[in-house]
This record gives sequence, C-alpha cells and structure tokens, in this order.
Amino acid sequence: MNEKSVAEFMINEILEKGYVYQEYLVHDIQKKFGEEYVYVNENGNLAISKKVLNEFNKLKEVNGIEWDNRERCWTKN
Repeated sequence: MNEKSVAEFMINEILEKGYVYQEYLVHDIQKKFGEEYVYVNENGNLAISKKVLNEFNKLKEVNGIEWDNRERCWTKN
C-alpha cells in the first residue's frame, strides 16, 4: 500500500456513500491501512496524514468531491 492507494480508497468511499465524515474515515484508514497513514494532530485528534491528503487533493476535483466545512465531511456533488 501507499498514499495513493489510501487516497483512492477515500474517493471510492465518498463516491459510494455520497458523503463521508472525516472522523469516521480516519478510523477506517487506520484499521485498513495502518498507523503510517494517520497521526495525532495538535488538538489530540486522529488525522489523515498530509501525504495521503496531498494524493487525495489531486483526485477529488476530477471526481466532483468537495469539503463541507460546516458538517466536517466530504461530499459528492
């Protein structure tokens, strides 16, 4: 596995479900791919690694995915 594989998993989850909350997705990534793709941020919360998010950002626009800041989730338009 690599960062691109994790990003593709994220895209597929969002496309399949229509929306995915960050807090659930980060735990799915941790369980499915391992600790190297997540970290604990400065607020003490589990977060998706920056490298994975960089790969995800390359894929999200072409797949019509946007971040909903109010709901703290990614959505398919």
